[in-house]
Amino acid sequence: MKIVVCGKGGCGKSTIVSFLAGQYARDGHRVLVVDTDESNARLNRILGMGAPKDLLGYFGGKKDVMEGFRKSREEKSENSICNWAIDEIPEGYISKKGNMNLVAIGKIHEAGEGCACPMGVLSKKFISGLNVFKNDIVIIDTEAGIEHFGRGIDGICDVIIMVIDPSYESLRLSDEVSRLSKKIDVPLYYILNKTDENTSAYLRRSVKEKDRIIAEFPQDSKILSAGLIGEEYKGSISGVSDISEKLSSSVA
Repeated sequence: MKIVVCGKGGCGKSTIVSFLAGQYARDGHRVLVVDTDESNARLNRILGMGAPKDLLGYFGGKKDVMEGFRKSREEKSENSICNWAIDEIPEGYISKKGNMNLVAIGKIHEAGEGCACPMGVLSKKFISGLNVFKNDIVIIDTEAGIEHFGRGIDGICDVIIMVIDPSYESLRLSDEVSRLSKKIDVPLYYILNKTDENTSAYLRRSVKEKDRIIAEFPQDSKILSAGLIGEEYKGSISGVSDISEKLSSSVA
């Protein structure tokens, strides 16, 4: 199963990704987290893992990636360079911890180095070509907003999770994510995050498709502190196992 996690900046996407990845790994699944956010420098830390090398580097960097895919389109041939199973991803470009694995597509490292378009191209090619077996769970951490829809990443996944935090921007974005998910016919679910008694009630009144809300995580100072210093949160998280069960049943 391939799960894409999206939302506005700062809503807690990466934290939710870490919760889900940890739960699936504890349940005995082989988990691959795919970091497609070129500006997120801490996902590996909150997963409690070392940082893998950018996958973009394996293919020679931005220029070589774009040139290779351009030639593929011109020749109308299928480029199969990314058709790997999880255990076939080249050493050094994947971090491992028990059942959990992490791949980072690419990061912006220098001012003026150019746009992130090659990362987007490689993200789609890698995820679409990935050979996933019955016990495998792939969780994609996206950049903020909805650019991943434009890149076509959501359409090659089995389910979309949008993280909604207590903000006007998040609620408006949920309308757009709902519209786009319907166009590509991929199931969408919402997770409310960073709520308190008042904001929880407001979000639940305001979300138009209330039946899509499958979990809620209240604001927690310990989780916030772990995220602030870029460390894995090792406390118990109530309700995470329910999410994995609902997602599995929805795509069965």
